[in-house]
Amino acid sequence: MAMNFYDEIKKKLIDNEIYSKVKDYSKERHRVMTYFEIGKLLMEAGKKYGDNIIGEYAKKLTSEFGKGYTFTALTRMKKLYILLKKLATVSQQLSYGHYVELLPFNDINKIKYYIKIVEKQNLSIRQLREKIKLNEYERLPEETKNIYQSNEANDTSLVDYVKNPIIINDNNNKEFISEKALQKLILEDIPSFLEELGEGFTFIKNEYPIKLGEKYNYIDLLLFNIDFNCYVVVELKVTKLKKEHIGQIQVYMNYVDENIKKICHDKTIGIIICKEDNQYIIKYCSDDRIISRVYELI
Repeated sequence: MAMNFYDEIKKKLIDNEIYSKVKDYSKERHRVMTYFEIGKLLMEAGKKYGDNIIGEYAKKLTSEFGKGYTFTALTRMKKLYILLKKLATVSQQLSYGHYVELLPFNDINKIKYYIKIVEKQNLSIRQLREKIKLNEYERLPEETKNIYQSNEANDTSLVDYVKNPIIINDNNNKEFISEKALQKLILEDIPSFLEELGEGFTFIKNEYPIKLGEKYNYIDLLLFNIDFNCYVVVELKVTKLKKEHIGQIQVYMNYVDENIKKICHDKTIGIIICKEDNQYIIKYCSDDRIISRVYELI
């Protein structure tokens, strides 16, 4: 009876090899479904003959097909089956390689987050791997993670995806950094910085001038978020968050709302990026449009 499982697995692998040559446009989805079905067969065979059966099948398949069907490869197929059963759906956009990157995780909400990001941003396997390496999910606010746990991932705001800490590339590896130097590092790789903030951010200008009375002030970074249709004021601080920082960014936000924002735009959001956070200041801030995030140089 063991050979019944083996013959079925072998047949599916042969079919997949043929399909991948004939229908190139959909071969990845077919590959995912083939490996899912093989994973199911391996689960059933394991229940009947024990987990060692995977090693036996791996030896036979390797002798017949060559490389690609090792014990590790078959174990991944089994894990893929378990994962997709939990998800109860198969993404149209994820390749088998994407799923392989997600197989080590036990947190289903973490997996759902990365699947959503791959789908929305059309990420390659390498780009997904980089996000995982930078612990993007772990740096999300707890409120955002709770949204995923309650299956309300569409009920989110602009600030829900702003990471904490925000990773900023520092090729100079400086121990001390000024606000001007921090701004310079951000401008050197503005696409990565905008990606750290979340989705839909576009860069307008650094040191954006605004005239308050007879004196000019300068917004460190003025952004616009296309998805949420609003301006975003970003202030950089290389110290611990202070209450005067709240007052400063609130003035800038109100100025943008009164003098730059159009009637079709939503109210301006403020993000203070600082060396060290102080949640008590944010807690007692009366303006819920203002958030703070810590930066980390790598």
